[in-house]
Amino acid sequence: MDSNVFEIFYRAPADPVLAKNMPMTASHWPVSLLLVGYLLFVLKIGRIFMEKRKPYNLKNIILVYNICQMIYNAAMFSYAVHFIFVNTTYDLLCMESLPHEHPFKDTERWLTYIYFLNKVIDLLDTVFFVLRKSSKQITVLHVYHHVLMVSAMHWVLRLYGVGGQYMMMGLFNTFVHTVMYFYYFISAMYPELKSSLWWKKYITRIQMGQFILLFMQAAFVLLFNPTCQFPIFLQYLQLSQSSVMIVMFGNFYYHAYIKPKHQKQQ
Repeated sequence: MDSNVFEIFYRAPADPVLAKNMPMTASHWPVSLLLVGYLLFVLKIGRIFMEKRKPYNLKNIILVYNICQMIYNAAMFSYAVHFIFVNTTYDLLCMESLPHEHPFKDTERWLTYIYFLNKVIDLLDTVFFVLRKSSKQITVLHVYHHVLMVSAMHWVLRLYGVGGQYMMMGLFNTFVHTVMYFYYFISAMYPELKSSLWWKKYITRIQMGQFILLFMQAAFVLLFNPTCQFPIFLQYLQLSQSSVMIVMFGNFYYHAYIKPKHQKQQ
């Protein structure tokens, strides 16, 4: 393996405060092992474990989980709106990570870190699916999205630092997840209403909308503000992964809502 790869893999986090004070960011090992364990459980071990067992009744646990996730994401969204737009912390045409001496640097660190922790907590979604034997919900899109969010967040934190342009991703994503977990809470609390919750499909539209906006943000900076110091690799990462997610969510939306409607009309 190239020595430069070793250097990237083992280098200290770009922000020294992360290495000193915040668990799961000082080393690559906790997140790497967590994701390996997640994939093994979701794709193999969990299915073997549940093969001869009845689905677990996790209604109360899931209700608590959903309401906590809704509050968690709503709080992050509200604070991010204040941080970005009320405090006008960033130049919206070029959102770079704040310098270490900036008065809002600690706020930027903690907002980024608690968002990262929330992506780790999101992995429980799939664990619940396995234990409830809801295998149809464990799609390629679902697993890919969860693994991507945790691994990408971790490596961006380690190699680039906190905040910056990806703060806008957190803003959009926390709004989407606030709505999504509210839907999950209502449908778990009142399962008889699940089929009548007409706005479910609009959650997928909002999810696609966030990736379209993120694609446009990166494209704008690359085309019209090339002097921006937000790393070009991360710009292209944002472009590529936004494109992938638009296609994957678009495919899900087509098969879940458009195709069945056309089949009924035939």
